[in-house]
Amino acid sequence: MRNSSKWLRLLVCIVILMKVDGFDVPITIVEDAVAKGSVCLDGSPPAYHFDKGFDSGVNNWLIYMQGGAWCNNATTCLDRSQTHLGSSKLMSTNYYFTGILSNKSKHNPDFYNWNRVKVRYCDGSSYTGDVDAVDPNTKIFYRGARVWRAVMDDLLAKGMKNARNAVLAGCSAGGLGAILQCDNFRALFPSGAKVKCLSDAGVFINTEAISGTRPLEELYAEVVTTHGSAKNLPEACTSKFSPELCMLPQYAARYIQTPLFLLNSAYDAWQISNILIQGVVDADGKWRNCLISGISRCSDSQNQALKCFKKQFLAGLSTICDNNPTTGFFINSCFCHCQSDAQETWLSDDSPRLDNTVRTDLILLRGIVMRMSFKSNS
Repeated sequence: MRNSSKWLRLLVCIVILMKVDGFDVPITIVEDAVAKGSVCLDGSPPAYHFDKGFDSGVNNWLIYMQGGAWCNNATTCLDRSQTHLGSSKLMSTNYYFTGILSNKSKHNPDFYNWNRVKVRYCDGSSYTGDVDAVDPNTKIFYRGARVWRAVMDDLLAKGMKNARNAVLAGCSAGGLGAILQCDNFRALFPSGAKVKCLSDAGVFINTEAISGTRPLEELYAEVVTTHGSAKNLPEACTSKFSPELCMLPQYAARYIQTPLFLLNSAYDAWQISNILIQGVVDADGKWRNCLISGISRCSDSQNQALKCFKKQFLAGLSTICDNNPTTGFFINSCFCHCQSDAQETWLSDDSPRLDNTVRTDLILLRGIVMRMSFKSNS
């Protein structure tokens, strides 16, 4: 019976994927960025995928930054440089646009006819690194901030400089990058342009793991040191807190002056799996069953740990919003990570059911909140 249930879930997922109405967009390599030293970890040029806007959206731009965690030392960055997250030589030539990047009005009513760009993530620092010297041992470049600027310059030359509306967005590490680069993005445009930022699953919280450590704070300290990120973090934050704390939105986002919208789950799947239960020995698979099979498989102590994480997440979120009146948010309780770049979690008439009872038609509410956020005057 249990195997039948697993096969049924797999079949449902396949059917869902077959129904998604997306399309492939070819890659653009920013070749001239190499001469400026704006390169991926392996020294290859930056890349992005661009689908032009049309009709009323020709002067509106949505820039969406890819995520993919971080590399925090010479070894992990060398390993990363041998993947598509560290080298444009290894990236797929096409990227599937769906969700917030869709060009169909019924699937993406707010942004379907905008100029939509997917920026490929190839630096491992949430687009913040900037070290002049190349690592003499690994031949690795730490130039994430330069990569970001090279892509922006290329897009400005292709018409983004004439934008009336512009949104910098991203998922996961890209969502964190959207927060950290938000004011820099605003500075690219004249004062008359309406510019805002969206972070999807980018609110990483300095929470304590079950083991008692604070993994993200430790990780970001190494990221900042390795990539030389401190100079590209909000100065108003680094003047009060250590640089590794200013990689965390609960500290950095309160100083962002550009209107910022946060889309996140209070039970963020990546943070729970990689931060909350980091170091937990799960030989009997109890945490795996809890996180994969549903909360009905969670023990009382596991449920308590998840509720504690949610409490810490909301406390961290409040430090942002209480100190920054230009920040809006939509927080749900789905066990997920990134919701804007997949059609079923962005906007769909027949989104899948959760535990066969609660439909994710709450995405309709998300759409309303997004329209209120981006189409307001603030």
